[in-house]
Amino acid sequence: MPEPLAREEEKPPSRRMKRYWKIAILANIKDEDHPKPEGVPPDAFADFDHIETIDSLRAALETDGHQTVFIQADRDLPFALREENPDICFNIAEGLGGDAREAQVPALLEMLGIPYTGSRVLTNGISLDKTLTKRIWRDRRLPVAPFQEFVTGDETLRAELKFPLFVKPAREGTGMGVDMNAIVNNEKELRERALYIINTYQQPALVETFLPGREFTVGILGRADAKLYSRHPEWYEKDGFHRFPVLELDTSRSVTPWVYGLEAKSKDVGADGSPGYFCPAEIEPELEKKLKYFALRAHQLLNTLDVSRTDIRLDEEGNPRVMEINTLPGLTPAYSDLCLQAAAEGIRYEDLVLDILYLGASRWGMLEPRENPTESQKKH
Repeated sequence: MPEPLAREEEKPPSRRMKRYWKIAILANIKDEDHPKPEGVPPDAFADFDHIETIDSLRAALETDGHQTVFIQADRDLPFALREENPDICFNIAEGLGGDAREAQVPALLEMLGIPYTGSRVLTNGISLDKTLTKRIWRDRRLPVAPFQEFVTGDETLRAELKFPLFVKPAREGTGMGVDMNAIVNNEKELRERALYIINTYQQPALVETFLPGREFTVGILGRADAKLYSRHPEWYEKDGFHRFPVLELDTSRSVTPWVYGLEAKSKDVGADGSPGYFCPAEIEPELEKKLKYFALRAHQLLNTLDVSRTDIRLDEEGNPRVMEINTLPGLTPAYSDLCLQAAAEGIRYEDLVLDILYLGASRWGMLEPRENPTESQKKH
């Protein structure tokens, strides 16, 4: 006979009723003690995190009384999740490879019914595919530079693409596959670089018009109902979103001038050969308004949830062109762009991390909403 259903008092407490949670931080960690497998690109795993970032996240989350555990997002993750049984996962995992690798962990968590932070499966699957993302943005009239995807390397170059061009992997992040050779000035250089990308990274090459102007990045936090769940409702505007101050990346004097690639990104802020980081950027109010509007629109068109960071660069005429979005922005204190933007307006690292947590938890019914101010006014 089937076992009788548990009586109400025997059921485990729901996540909604808990004040303190067990939080599993899910990430892929750089392992510098072991050589990389054969056949992977020279900069493989560049977007993995250092253990120090995990330690910072754990410390930040524990300031509000939560218990934390770190779980490596590798092939043992399903078994570790069952053993640890977290209330919610703070997800910054990059995935282990293949198409849409950043969607691997969200897909697993969805299947297991475990709450997690940040964007869901489809958004993380699309956002790492730069070509598909640009097609979506272009079709919804966001300004992007002319682009073309090369699958074999011998495709006919479209007429609207004029040299110099920029060539990079279509499905990587953290400046992977981007160095001074990414800028090509003629047909021969284009073919050589496209074939290098295709063969080295085993994926298409994205070819786009080189943008010679200033480069910016804009962080977005929140969603329509953010004020109801945030510990800092004053951060958010009427539409529920917080636009961080615009950060300018000055690569003109970096180790790779005008190219914000892995070599430049890997240097500490302020170190020799690192880009200049200026936040808030010294720009005209009208340009600032455009950059923040484009970043929010880019965020919304991909159904991004709670947090993102969008990179935008000016073309030769000074017009903003949206380049790419990071739906899993880095969270290394005093280093990652989003953290620099938060610090520039006085937002503590701990508060930034906790708001990402609570925005995520609220989507899974783990938090009761605070009273809506407008509803409160109606009662009186």
